[in-house]
Amino acid sequence: MGTAIVILILAAIVGAIIRSLVKAHKRGEHPACGGDCSHCGGCH
Repeated sequence: MGTAIVILILAAIVGAIIRSLVKAHKRGEHPACGGDCSHCGGCH
């Protein structure tokens, strides 16, 4: 029973992280590289 609770908590955390990244991407931000595209070397 304890293992299932830990798995659910981890799944919720991972889901929240993914949702945050998707929302940032939709806003045009790129949190993985700092989001300053004017100084970017063309990674996107």
